[in-house]
Amino acid sequence: MRDNSLYKLLVELALNVRFSWNHKGDFLWRTLEPDLWDRTRNPWVVLQTTSKGKLDRLLQDPQFYQKAADLVAAERNLAEAKGWFQNQYPDPPLSHIAYFSMEYMLSEALPIYSGGLGNVAGDQLKAASDLGVPIVAVGLLFQQGYFRQVINKEGRQEAFYPFNSPSQLPITPVRDQSGEWLRVKFNFPGYPIWLRAWQVEVGRLKLYLLDSNDPGNYPVHRGITSELYGGGPKLRLIQEIMLGIGGYRLLTMLGIKPEVCHLNEGHAAFAILERVS
Repeated sequence: MRDNSLYKLLVELALNVRFSWNHKGDFLWRTLEPDLWDRTRNPWVVLQTTSKGKLDRLLQDPQFYQKAADLVAAERNLAEAKGWFQNQYPDPPLSHIAYFSMEYMLSEALPIYSGGLGNVAGDQLKAASDLGVPIVAVGLLFQQGYFRQVINKEGRQEAFYPFNSPSQLPITPVRDQSGEWLRVKFNFPGYPIWLRAWQVEVGRLKLYLLDSNDPGNYPVHRGITSELYGGGPKLRLIQEIMLGIGGYRLLTMLGIKPEVCHLNEGHAAFAILERVS
């Protein structure tokens, strides 16, 4: 049916964070749930929240359907078109550039950033997508990505850490060839730690995120990726090991062999050790 096929395309749009810098589709999400869209800027949440009845009515509207279909077609054409890099280098010197960063500021819908470092990383991924630069990015999925500040009745500043529910983020699990959730294993002394792999579509690019909130881990280890820049020096060190070593292992499991690794500051320095091991 027409509405079912279009719904799948809406899912495709909602799960690609290009919506954060290409605003041609804003009308789509505002039509579905205007208040929720203005508050969250998260198409995936909007799409999941919209009732089936309302969605069916809108999808049967010829004008709405045509606008949505045109938008999807334009996005697909852009994704398949050659970028600046492909036109400039028909025989490219690089097939993959691995980009490691502790945080990425891509969208309010994916709050895994804190400040300037994430801003730089996010903008570089967006630019690389538009230019067609063959970057594959790696980071961590934090359950409490960054804190939000409020002023209490006494005039004092307080910090709150909203929980990032993966089901409400524009991410999908990475599956292996058998359909199993791809997981990276660390053999620490006396116990293993598993990291689950997630995927974010960033225009033409992919960002892979690892998180330790795996049911196979002990409770204390599930919280390793709980907060961005949270905890003491020990937790920070473990997070950096997960990012660098775990991130490079994930790329290896995916069959990706980057010619160049870009480390966004020293947080991912352990990737060097895994690369030469």
